[in-house]
Amino acid sequence: MQKPAPLGFGLGLRHRYYAEIIEQRPDIDWFEIISENYIGRGGRPLAILDDIRANYPIVMHGVSMSIASTAPLDFHYLGKLRDLARRCEPEWISDHLCWTGVHGVNLHDLLPIPYTREALHHVAERILRVQDFLQRRIAIENVSSYVTFAESEMTEEVFLRELAEKADCWLLLDVNNVFVSSFNHGFDPARFLDDIPQERVLQFHLAGHSDHETHKIDTHDQPVIEEVWSLFERACRRFGAISTMIERDDNFPPLQELVAELDRARAVALSASAKQAAE
Repeated sequence: MQKPAPLGFGLGLRHRYYAEIIEQRPDIDWFEIISENYIGRGGRPLAILDDIRANYPIVMHGVSMSIASTAPLDFHYLGKLRDLARRCEPEWISDHLCWTGVHGVNLHDLLPIPYTREALHHVAERILRVQDFLQRRIAIENVSSYVTFAESEMTEEVFLRELAEKADCWLLLDVNNVFVSSFNHGFDPARFLDDIPQERVLQFHLAGHSDHETHKIDTHDQPVIEEVWSLFERACRRFGAISTMIERDDNFPPLQELVAELDRARAVALSASAKQAAE
């Protein structure tokens, strides 16, 4: 099982930064696109994506695969996803461990599942079918969660570990989501990282969140906080050189502020690598 080479440090591609990226070619190693922003689209969005893709590697990240749903897989959607991949030739494709709708209605949320053996076999089988259809291995991301299920038979990290093995897929490890969920549910985020298989992690996500004192919500509208930077440093020491990107989806700062935050991610990763080498 050969992982793609690390891409370095990237950002989520958002439309408000299109002009600066094209005109200034900032020091960003790669971009992650939200697949649904370009699926079935023509005209300017795809033309701009083609322009940026000519100068930067691209990763496709989806929010509508609903891989954990009990509804049939949406092969119409998957066909459009495959068409987009053929056009922009991404380094890989990812989506979330969740379900996103019911009875054909997209709820536009990443909804959690019970961590049971039944769910494990169900989701693994669906991932295998998707990978066969797309003719490529995909990456599955851990989501932030706000409820748990009494029916769960294992922890989230054990579920992810066994899922990656059964489905032979990659994992996208969202460090902020680990932190948010650990606060909401009272588990140890360091233990979570330690239980994730090193060889399966393909990518890291970093982001900010909203703090409501009794709970945290993954809103992608704030800078990365110190506790998440510390957890990221631990992740770098455990998993080594991993493609890392920062998500920002609201309360957008100037692009240079995000680039500066990305520079901090580089510095944290380099420091973690040096510490690991000295051990």
